Amino acid sequence: MPSINLQSILTRFLLVHGMLEVLHQAKIWTWRIGWTFLVTSMFLENRKICTKWNSMIREALKKKVRQNFKCIISKQMVGIMISIWVRSELHPFIRNPSVCCIGCGIMGCLGNKGSVSVRFRLHETSFCFVCTHLASGGKEGDEKNRNENVCDILCRTKFPKGPSLDLPKKILHHDRVILLGDLNYRVSLPEATTRFLVEIKDWDTLLQNDQLRMEMMNGQVLEGWQEGNIKFGPTYKYCPNSEVYYGTLNGLKAEKRRAPAWCDRIIWNGNGLKQVSYNRGESKLSDHRPVMAIFTTQVETLTNLKTLQSFFLSNRFDHVNHSGSSLVHEDDSDDDNNEMFSTVDFVYDNKSTFPNYLK
Repeated sequence: MPSINLQSILTRFLLVHGMLEVLHQAKIWTWRIGWTFLVTSMFLENRKICTKWNSMIREALKKKVRQNFKCIISKQMVGIMISIWVRSELHPFIRNPSVCCIGCGIMGCLGNKGSVSVRFRLHETSFCFVCTHLASGGKEGDEKNRNENVCDILCRTKFPKGPSLDLPKKILHHDRVILLGDLNYRVSLPEATTRFLVEIKDWDTLLQNDQLRMEMMNGQVLEGWQEGNIKFGPTYKYCPNSEVYYGTLNGLKAEKRRAPAWCDRIIWNGNGLKQVSYNRGESKLSDHRPVMAIFTTQVETLTNLKTLQSFFLSNRFDHVNHSGSSLVHEDDSDDDNNEMFSTVDFVYDNKSTFPNYLK
């Protein structure tokens, strides 16, 4: 994959951080790029955890980027958290941020699995980001449980109507949709075969048997959605603080056996999105490897003075209604012990011919 100048990219885009299993860690580390942290949380409220994460992300951005970013919305449900940051110059053109949490755990309501979805409008284009943690399990047929989780999330997620704009209420009604997180889909091959193919780095054969791709191709889940080419190794399941997959360590059987798989994914739906890169990080703090993607996106802008005036009047009204509520949190508890995260980094690409001060 060609190298990317991260510093130059960071000066232009919106940052979306999706984190899973963020609870119950005893130490704080920093990742090499600067925005991934683990936070002590055994006896702390989730509100404090979420605030701490955002504080550290803000400080990391200040150190890495010379331009200012603002957090437009952040939400945590048990171990699932999403935090969205935008360059200050674009902040006035973002309206109606809102969230919706869906639990897919025990009894279909507890948030040990599920999603935290965020939507907003940038200029005249609606965006929706879905951070999700689907059902686990490596047995044959477990992928059907994950399919049901996805269907449940898409059906039950419903955003409130904006105070001044008729924004979409459902995920699939938005112009640009990104779904990211631990989707937990595995490779439908015998464990020994999977491990051998991983050892020789035969990603193509493994991906031909990837459950998510097969289910999408067969129309069983997320039909019509897109995913970039995967040219990196499976992201799960690693022995913590090592480069060794669970199953064998120094010739001995590990406590748990999990065939390697691409559990952690970023996929999208809608026109006007182009993926620039899709890769994984090499942080060893978890049994997952983090995944990340960079997209360019086209955004519709205002085209005449009347709509411009309407925009700013609407924007003032929205800011009055949303003042003090850009950070929203959920107080829950969880007993997971590991952390993984996904990032979606947007390059803002305004294709209109409207005056430069709106670009």
